[in-house]
Amino acid sequence: MKPVCEVLGVARSGATARRAWPAHWRDGWSTRRTHDEALVGELREAVAHLPSYGYRRAWGVLRRQREARQAPAINLKRVYRVMRTHGLLLAPKPVPLRPERCHEGRVVVDASNLRWCSDGFEFRCDNGEPVRATFALDCYDREAMSWAATTAAQTGDIVRNVTLAAVEHRFGQSLHKRSIEWLTDNGAPYVARRTRAFALDIGLEPSTTPVCSPQSNGWPNLL
Repeated sequence: MKPVCEVLGVARSGATARRAWPAHWRDGWSTRRTHDEALVGELREAVAHLPSYGYRRAWGVLRRQREARQAPAINLKRVYRVMRTHGLLLAPKPVPLRPERCHEGRVVVDASNLRWCSDGFEFRCDNGEPVRATFALDCYDREAMSWAATTAAQTGDIVRNVTLAAVEHRFGQSLHKRSIEWLTDNGAPYVARRTRAFALDIGLEPSTTPVCSPQSNGWPNLL
């Protein structure tokens, strides 16, 4: 039996147990009687005039109707199973194809103060409280010029404070004569109009990685 099970790709223990089952044995899960005829009629009536309703909304309508007439409640998973069996579910939303990009760019530069990058990350403490950090790096010497940490959400104010602290760390109170590229992802705090305008005012040139390209977002932190 072992060679046969290896060829078929099945477990030998399961095949051995199956040989011991009586001939009249039937799987109770796949052959059970469900008695869903009445429920199918209720679901068809519930979604007849609401074709855009999925199984959750259909379950909500059915639940309110049953509560009004003091009938037993119906489990959500049962509603999903019945609607799937009888073709009452909505068509799945098509997933758009991500464009294929060749990541041959070079983020690292040959001198300091030519390109800076910024990003954020999150980790949880022992008590379960999240801490979100935002940092700014030089793509040449990898120095963390400034950073900020908070237990709240990452906001544009935090990004602007990190940006200003990075400029003051490198140049003090005087602005750099040559514009420095400021490379970030497309997060809301970075692409906000106030953030981009502030970066231009202090001598930085905002630049973002391509949309739907997590590989590009990872390059500044790896090189």
